[in-house]
Amino acid sequence: MYSKKVMEQFQKTKDYGRIENADGIGKVGNPRCGDVMWIYLKIDDGVITDAKYETFGCVAAIATSSMAMGMIKGKRVEEALEVSNKAVTEALDGLPPEKLHCSVLAEEGIKAAIEDYLSKRRK
Repeated sequence: MYSKKVMEQFQKTKDYGRIENADGIGKVGNPRCGDVMWIYLKIDDGVITDAKYETFGCVAAIATSSMAMGMIKGKRVEEALEVSNKAVTEALDGLPPEKLHCSVLAEEGIKAAIEDYLSKRRK
């Protein structure tokens, strides 16, 4: 059902947890399946220096969270906004069709955390 990369990200995640005093926090969820994803970002001079997540959900939700964090660390905010659910899915060598919504949550979580960061900067 799941690719080898999905299982690796699920079993050996490096970025699970919370960042205290995060610069941006995003929360997204899918009421249909019950998955909830929190994304925490530390941003220095427009560069994402740390990214962590807390995901309460299935194997695919955790794997997409983990893969997405690795994809945005070290990137400028503008570059991280371009990380799509399709890119996350491809990096995982695919997801079962019924689990594609998990990659959408990862994309939306990143965008929500960045929007939180940007809104704090505007104040």
